[in-house]
Amino acid sequence: MSASELSELAEEEERRRRRAPWGVIALVLLTGLALIRNGSGEFDVGPPQPASAAAADGSAASGTFGEAAQPLPFAVPDRVRIPSIQVDAPVTAVGLDSEGWVAAPPAENPNLAGWFTGAVSPGEKGTAVVVGHVDNQQGPAVFYGLGALKKGSHVEVARQDGKTAVFEIYGVEVFDKNNFPGDRVYASKGAPELRVITCGGGFSQQSGYDGNVVAFARLIEVR
Repeated sequence: MSASELSELAEEEERRRRRAPWGVIALVLLTGLALIRNGSGEFDVGPPQPASAAAADGSAASGTFGEAAQPLPFAVPDRVRIPSIQVDAPVTAVGLDSEGWVAAPPAENPNLAGWFTGAVSPGEKGTAVVVGHVDNQQGPAVFYGLGALKKGSHVEVARQDGKTAVFEIYGVEVFDKNNFPGDRVYASKGAPELRVITCGGGFSQQSGYDGNVVAFARLIEVR
């Protein structure tokens, strides 16, 4: 998809986002990311889950980590890198499907992340959202290690304007999909923030994962 087509998609999703409250979007993401974990013995232990010490307790706002950077203008993201968990993946735009759910990236490509165009682009003022599979039928996928992130880890998002937005993690939590705190996760904090989301929690063959792992981060640097 060309840059102009991605921009048009982003504009359309922005119009749709204004008509959809974050509470609805939260439920949409939860359903759209209900994936099936590989049942082979190699991966029976499942993906890592966040430690309680990694909870988003407001440390970023208190200045424990790096100072916040100034917001960037809109630009389509190209790639996401999380060095501490060996993530280096292209980013594709994902919007809402015909039933109103957020479309996850194609499951057959395990190393692919999705930027939800109904939110801001990474680096803009507001809360950007990047989603991805934890695994597929072949094994671990792009965000398999998301639950192992620690406070202070960095997420780098390369954008089509040539800039790289660097975000610092200030919390990682797993939420039950039936009690997902949409307002807490998605609401704007008045500064450029990022949420990286994948499946997590318990797993069953009947219903897949029962929760979502969410990494909370804020913009600290622009390269």
